[in-house]
Amino acid sequence: MSLINKVLLTGSTGFVGSELFEQLSSRANHSISVASRYELPALEGRHPVFALGDFGPHTSWRDALIGVDCVIHTAGRAHVLQQEANALELFREANTRATLNLATQAAAAGVKRFVFISSIGVNGASTVDKPFCESSVPAPHADYAVSKLEAEVGLLQLADSTGMEVVIVRPPLVYAAHAPGNFRRLLRLVGTGLPLPFGRVENRRSMVALENLVDLIIVCIDHPAAANQVFLASDGEDLSTSQMIKFLAQGMGRRAILLPVPVTLLRVLAKLAGKQGIYTQLCGSLQIDSSKASQLLGWTPPVSPEKAMVSAGKKFIDGHVGL
Repeated sequence: MSLINKVLLTGSTGFVGSELFEQLSSRANHSISVASRYELPALEGRHPVFALGDFGPHTSWRDALIGVDCVIHTAGRAHVLQQEANALELFREANTRATLNLATQAAAAGVKRFVFISSIGVNGASTVDKPFCESSVPAPHADYAVSKLEAEVGLLQLADSTGMEVVIVRPPLVYAAHAPGNFRRLLRLVGTGLPLPFGRVENRRSMVALENLVDLIIVCIDHPAAANQVFLASDGEDLSTSQMIKFLAQGMGRRAILLPVPVTLLRVLAKLAGKQGIYTQLCGSLQIDSSKASQLLGWTPPVSPEKAMVSAGKKFIDGHVGL
């Protein structure tokens, strides 16, 4: 493919997008511009910013796409309020139709490559017999994942019809000291220093450190072999929940106290409390075979999960006094 000079990034204020922006800005390989829903005065002067309002199915991307060689699309909708009954429609509006609107305009504008950050949820919520890989049959377990899969399908069809190269990256849980959602809740839980009932949990979970995911995305910007490929991202080493807790506690400068509560009891208690989803995340397994990225792109995660977990624990406790 032709040389990638100018990159347009969406979602630059998000968890993944903000780190990606900083890493791209620190390198001289590419010229970076940013598409945002609102003005970003802190970035003005450093890089061009296009404030476009809400990204939707009818948003005009004309000005933002002028001269762009590669679009990295990290923006999207991850959550819907419980009281909103039309959750799937809301996810489709933001994650499917808005994405395909941007990609269609990008192809028409001559963009060479479109990198889309999807989700391992496209494959499912858990594994039993073997890890997920790129050839696994999709089995999205939630409305969010359905919308991501539909965007993937549309993007690959667009690649076939227009010649614009598409790269799809499906990460599992992405973690760092400032991670949102379930990982933040785990950090807070470990930060209390209280005994935790996970001493007998021997699950295996694939995750990806923020540094590792960003590094893979950057490789996908211009690696010739990444064109029109799907990649599952992970650290390459799976951890149990008890191992995660031990590494986080180590980073926090304390010893993890793990009580040997039977997993069957945890399952029953979770069901009685209506927290089966949390049980699955803490006690179930979700394994990913991410070797395709290594074999096809020569990519290896720059940070080990142990080092990344210890670092996350240290940074979290250093920045949060009085937990």
